[in-house]
Amino acid sequence: MIILKAENISKQYRLGLIGTGTISHDLNRWWHQVRGKEDPYLKIGEVNNRSTKGDSAYAWALRDINFEVQQGEVLGIIGKNGAGKSTLLKILSRVTSPSTGEIKTRGRIASLLEVGTGFHPELTGRENIYLNGAILGMTKAEIKAKEDEIIDFSGCERYVDTPVKRYSSGMRVRLAFAVAAFLEPDILVIDEVLAVGDAEFQKKAIGKMQDISKSDGRTVLFVSHNMAAVKNLCTRAIVLEHGQTVFEGDVDEAINYYLNSKEDVIAIKDIKNRKGSGVVKVLEVAVYGKDSMKSPQSGQPFHLDFTLDNHNDIKLRNIRFDLRIEDEVGQKIAWISNTLLSFKENEDISNRIVFQVEKLNLNKGKYYVTFYVAINNIMSDWVQNAFSFEVVEGDYHGAGKLVPTNESKMLLDFNVFYPM
Repeated sequence: MIILKAENISKQYRLGLIGTGTISHDLNRWWHQVRGKEDPYLKIGEVNNRSTKGDSAYAWALRDINFEVQQGEVLGIIGKNGAGKSTLLKILSRVTSPSTGEIKTRGRIASLLEVGTGFHPELTGRENIYLNGAILGMTKAEIKAKEDEIIDFSGCERYVDTPVKRYSSGMRVRLAFAVAAFLEPDILVIDEVLAVGDAEFQKKAIGKMQDISKSDGRTVLFVSHNMAAVKNLCTRAIVLEHGQTVFEGDVDEAINYYLNSKEDVIAIKDIKNRKGSGVVKVLEVAVYGKDSMKSPQSGQPFHLDFTLDNHNDIKLRNIRFDLRIEDEVGQKIAWISNTLLSFKENEDISNRIVFQVEKLNLNKGKYYVTFYVAINNIMSDWVQNAFSFEVVEGDYHGAGKLVPTNESKMLLDFNVFYPM
């Protein structure tokens, strides 16, 4: 039986402003609506590509999404940051409405979208359990029957009568997940928030979701960057890219499609906050894994391919190129300083430089890159946190399993630096 159906779901946002931003646009929309005509602003807008500068003030976070979910199915929704995953879940959870399209559901939906979503900070954990249950349409007696199980699963018994505003983010996620899972919704919608919890709780949560779908016959929609969790939990998956569905089907095939997605080409030429003489500047960088069709993956080859503006034909022997890589909390993972030590006699001038790692020894996560270009030891181009890239899990040690997500990050070993 189909329990959820999404038909032609699209969501449009206006960049930089709240709502439409102008009274004239609101009036124009209203005038078209009363005449039974289409919203004029739905005819414009660009694809949601976060790495490029657009020409339109409108962007499509989602565009023409269609899928069906059967009762008891666990649907994984995967994609890179900015692909539209969270926007889709918010529409499915009725947190926001679509610009076009329709969602059809059967039964109650419980959502766990962000840390503490739906919790009142001034109420205690126990009071929030009853509040969320009431929102789901449950009676006080039904909630009371589940209260002890919820508190026990969350591991927050000592603090359950303390206001939620004093909880840590991990405690909020524990209690929110327990409430959503034990109050027996027909459809459970879960975003990446489980990453906030510790390894023990993540294991418990995934086990509970498996029980919900297999034993209770309830439906789960699960968004995560943890491919191991998606593979173990989901029965089917869809891949989003720039707000559009690019793959729907088997979980293993969806994960392979996601891991083998095309390179990210990041335009850096439009960045204004940079220092240096500008004699040689970085225009763009392509980030990819084993080849230009594969994403960076732990244990696989990795490339940072820089395109330079070298209009004065400065020889590469006179260019120094430095990279600093940091993790999401600003910890320095690697600092690489290179000058050209060897070159082909006829290829001493180039506008392209590639950093290559034969076996990427970074853990799953997001990393930020600062670069520094100098000509004869004089700064030519310096941009802090110029771009970021994501590393997906991989079998670094060749043990036949993915690297654990809680394993410490390792230092990079850039062993090749060459012009192209």
